[in-house]
Amino acid sequence: MGLGSSDGGTGLTSPMSLQLSFAHFSASGPRTENQDAGRLVTPMPALAASKGYLFALADGVSHCADGGLAARSTLQALALDYYATPETWGVAQSLDRLLLAQNRWLQANGLLTTLSAIVLRGRRFTLAHVGDCRVYRWYAGQLLRVSEDHVWEQPDMQHVLKRALGLDQYVVMDYLDGELREGERWLILSDGVWSTLSEASISSILREQDNLDNAVQTLVSAAHLAGSQDNASALLIQVDGLGQDNLGDTLIQLQQWPIPPALKPGQRFEGWQVETVLGQSRQSLLYRVRDQQQQTWLLKTLPASRHAESHAGQSLLLEEWFLRRVAGRFFPEIHPAPERQHLYYVMREYPGQTLAKVFEENGPLPLPQWQDLAISLLRALGLLHRRNIVHRDIKPENLLLDDGGELRVLDFGLAYCPGLSVDTANDLPGTPSFIAPEAFDGIAPSGQQDLYSAGVTLYYLLTGHYPYGEIEAFQHPHFGVAVPASRYRPDVPDWLERNLSRALSADPTQRYETAEEWLLELEQAELTTLKVKPRPLLEREPLKVWRTLALTSLLVNLILIIWILRG
Repeated sequence: MGLGSSDGGTGLTSPMSLQLSFAHFSASGPRTENQDAGRLVTPMPALAASKGYLFALADGVSHCADGGLAARSTLQALALDYYATPETWGVAQSLDRLLLAQNRWLQANGLLTTLSAIVLRGRRFTLAHVGDCRVYRWYAGQLLRVSEDHVWEQPDMQHVLKRALGLDQYVVMDYLDGELREGERWLILSDGVWSTLSEASISSILREQDNLDNAVQTLVSAAHLAGSQDNASALLIQVDGLGQDNLGDTLIQLQQWPIPPALKPGQRFEGWQVETVLGQSRQSLLYRVRDQQQQTWLLKTLPASRHAESHAGQSLLLEEWFLRRVAGRFFPEIHPAPERQHLYYVMREYPGQTLAKVFEENGPLPLPQWQDLAISLLRALGLLHRRNIVHRDIKPENLLLDDGGELRVLDFGLAYCPGLSVDTANDLPGTPSFIAPEAFDGIAPSGQQDLYSAGVTLYYLLTGHYPYGEIEAFQHPHFGVAVPASRYRPDVPDWLERNLSRALSADPTQRYETAEEWLLELEQAELTTLKVKPRPLLEREPLKVWRTLALTSLLVNLILIIWILRG
């Protein structure tokens, strides 16, 4: 990770990513100490593809304990902690989480600072702002301010901050997200510049100075020459070229790997001993291989027929990228494969059966086993969703029950991460019977849709049926009310009936919002005795009971009449 100079200019160019030039300049002016601070962070391209390039300016509040310390420590925390957050988190989510923590530290130490930070990634920007630095966009000769000054509006208090880091227990940041434009410039100025220079003067300098270093130095010098008595700082970024649309595009361009040749049993390939072909379809090839310690692994790649499909390689690399970032007990372990020179990835092989195979061999699951699997599945989905990843293909075929009884979620080929994955209009990936109703209407992927798929999966494993019937491909179904599970399984207790009914509601607002919410209900039920005995027949089939009673009564009355007549 490279840190740009705080008093000069530098640039970043990469043909496969966002292309930027930038410069920063700051001067103390008549003051003895410069309490402004700037930070320019340019990570390696692979990390920039997921986290972006970070630029920030902070202006420490001088009447507090140490404004310079507040500004510098905030930018140090921002530069380090932002890139330490999960790569699958959204930019605003990551910034907000770490800035809340930094705000608590500043307040505890009596420190105050403003902050304006912008993250540029791919073709988009995210701005985080609090205080009175100003952020501008310069495009086609026009200057547009995109930030708000968080100061009091009274004439004699317009330099007094009403929002800043360290000012209150809870900081409220302004966030702005949008599309970048090739050729535009982003400008961040401390109040030591903009309070003295008019926007017309700022525009004139930007128009006259093509060189970014000259532009920021001229802005700061002009502010002090015009009478500014404060520290003055300017940070300028120019978008020379837009990046890729999504992470998959960037990954495939970064690696530039060819598809492996057809591999044969007994062949050695990049350090692996090929044992056999385990699976072959139009979409992928799966080999069982052994490492030098004779441990078995699964090597997943693409068939030669997909060589010309650019999105196929992107999807495979993105699948591996997701799996590396959700490492844990519920997901396959990914091998680092340091000698790799072809397009594939290697994951641990776990002996066991998919839940589809378990159901095929044994039929509907016993309730205790079902409950254990349901809890494991929800814990796995909770972990996945906290990483901001939606699986989009939860079904029995993609859930492995290994020989140790551990549940593992497989096949991340359709996984989706907001902001990193491409969101194609009218795209409906997955198996129709397991797809949430709102997805058929074009609603963007969400964790709640995974939970619906989990509900269908658990319902099927319990009953052998689908709650709304089987849905065929390209069918646009109409969802009414799910068939109660007790229709097929009379031993289903009332609490489980209600649990599944909520999980399978056609209206997403009536479902569980998170895996944790659903899990809490299941675990609370687990603390009570799991009642597997059937409910009374009168509750399950009241019509049959009353019909039987009526017929019995009629027969008894007929027998009595006949007996009386004979007597």
